[in-house]
Amino acid sequence: MATEEQTFSRENMEFDALYAGRAAFGGVEPGETVIPWDIGEPQRAVVDLVRAGAFAGKVLDAGCGLGENAILLAREGYEVTGVDGSPSAIEQAAHRASVHDVQVRFLVADATELTGIGTGFTTVLDSGLYHCLNGEQRTAYAAALHRVSGPDATLHLFCFAESMPSGTPITEEALVGRDDLHANLGPHWQILDITEAVFATAFTRELLARMAAAGSPDTTTAKPGPDAVQVDEHGRVLTPMSYVRARRR
Repeated sequence: MATEEQTFSRENMEFDALYAGRAAFGGVEPGETVIPWDIGEPQRAVVDLVRAGAFAGKVLDAGCGLGENAILLAREGYEVTGVDGSPSAIEQAAHRASVHDVQVRFLVADATELTGIGTGFTTVLDSGLYHCLNGEQRTAYAAALHRVSGPDATLHLFCFAESMPSGTPITEEALVGRDDLHANLGPHWQILDITEAVFATAFTRELLARMAAAGSPDTTTAKPGPDAVQVDEHGRVLTPMSYVRARRR
């Protein structure tokens, strides 16, 4: 089955097709599955938040993807609802939860509306959803989160930082600045701090080189070299993120 090539930009990213294997990034070999943000485990930055006791009560994982962060939180005893706009992602996340023998309520929902998911969430986790939305959607999303959250709820939000290095298949329009965060979140959420964080990806330097050779459009540079990106101990390309901690107004 032929697949459609993708880069990480809001205009051409069809998330359900990517999760279902109907789309792929340029340079990905036939039969090779690469979901850039799926590393088969929770992000270390989220694990650190859990260990620090940053979550409480009912937890909403907005844009949960394949569910690794939600599963981690459920293992720690939290009542977790994971939502995503991709039916394929939700189906796979539910399967992963059953394999781990944990209970997570996974639902398909539009992030800009969040209808039918309940209310009164004490903590919200956004692990890479915000930067997938355009400006109008971000404003609606912030309002929707406010509506479904309880008084004094805490938001933990991770998004692509403006300091993204060259050599990644992430377009500049997906990067998020502080002014954007304050403008879209500010009316509904009091931003307490914005700090630097790092996420691992499913990309490797070798895969990025293949993608460049395949001529993937809209990358931040045409020829990623070995020093253009940093990798972790598993060879996974690291991306700089902004971590936003906010409180519901």
